[in-house]
Amino acid sequence: MTLSARARALPASGIRAMMERARQLPDVIHLEVGEPDFPTPPHVVEAAVRAVREGATRYTPTAGLPSLRAAIAARFAAEGLQASPEEVIVTPGAVFALAAALLAVVDPGAEVLIPNPGWPNYRAVLHAIGATPVPYPLRRELGYVPDVEDIASRVTPRTRALIVNSPANPTGAVFPATVVHRLVDLAGELDLVLISDEVYEAFVYEGTHVRPAASDRDGRVVTVSGVSKTYAMTGWRLGYALARGEIAEAMGRIAEPFVSCPSAIAQHAAEAALTGPQEGVAEMRDAYRARRDLVVDLLASEGILAARPRGAFYALVDVARISMDAQAVAMRLLEEARVATTPGEAFGDLARGTLRISFASPPEAVAEGCRRIARFVRAAAQVTGP
Repeated sequence: MTLSARARALPASGIRAMMERARQLPDVIHLEVGEPDFPTPPHVVEAAVRAVREGATRYTPTAGLPSLRAAIAARFAAEGLQASPEEVIVTPGAVFALAAALLAVVDPGAEVLIPNPGWPNYRAVLHAIGATPVPYPLRRELGYVPDVEDIASRVTPRTRALIVNSPANPTGAVFPATVVHRLVDLAGELDLVLISDEVYEAFVYEGTHVRPAASDRDGRVVTVSGVSKTYAMTGWRLGYALARGEIAEAMGRIAEPFVSCPSAIAQHAAEAALTGPQEGVAEMRDAYRARRDLVVDLLASEGILAARPRGAFYALVDVARISMDAQAVAMRLLEEARVATTPGEAFGDLARGTLRISFASPPEAVAEGCRRIARFVRAAAQVTGP
């Protein structure tokens, strides 16, 4: 038996590899994965339980329950972004919304521009559908904000789409409005579909979250989001996308042979999350901001903070002073100091020499993890330095 070439070429997740090793060790401080430590809000859990008791355990429309699609459209409209329920596609996790959008507009062999550093699944999804990822640089000296002209220089006749992510994983960058508007203009000028990953939209500490779709004039922007991060519902696997016209219709058709429909129970829970009390979201944002400040205080003073995160709940730690690659540094840090992180190389070569940490863990774990990282880097740099 022989695996397909596509399966053989599919890159493994550097995040998952560290998670699996960390789970095998005792007393580990987990900073390697973006997993909110808050519980799903009680009224959301109760909505799911009520849905089960009332028999909401059957198929739903492929693109999602009409009431949930209407609630998502209303959420966009409340922000000034007009949307109809028919333009909303509900999916089992935001990652499938991303995949469906790509399958709708990208043929095998086409090129898609992806951020470097950026979430590893962008590259993996493109490999899975037979497309070619073309990284564009997010440079540290620019605060990990894209250079629009640099992106334009990488476009070829085969380029079909551009993926952007703000607030960003792994850098915590929040793109200014001027940059976002210019990216939308660029997509229009070069006839690209712009896919905007906005799963961290609720967590901005400096600046303002700007949706590319707000300046979309011809239906070429697809907005991807979900309830996983905003409402601490990672395991519920419920994402959604806002797309226009034939892209929305195609995404719905593409979902049918892959997933049939999202979980009915998770959809009822998501509707309760979107339409119910929102105070919990603000509380999480304030807690993450405090943890972000803790990370900055502990790491910047050591000279090992690559950039001040302005959103999301990640930071890059500069470990370049240690004379070994970040994969080896991450493994030694885990084995010797019991702190689990993710090597920057997992996110692209422009994150080489860094480790990504998540401050979605409890504050005491974040603080102690940062202290251990600082001690480890000081000691390892002395041992391996000139």
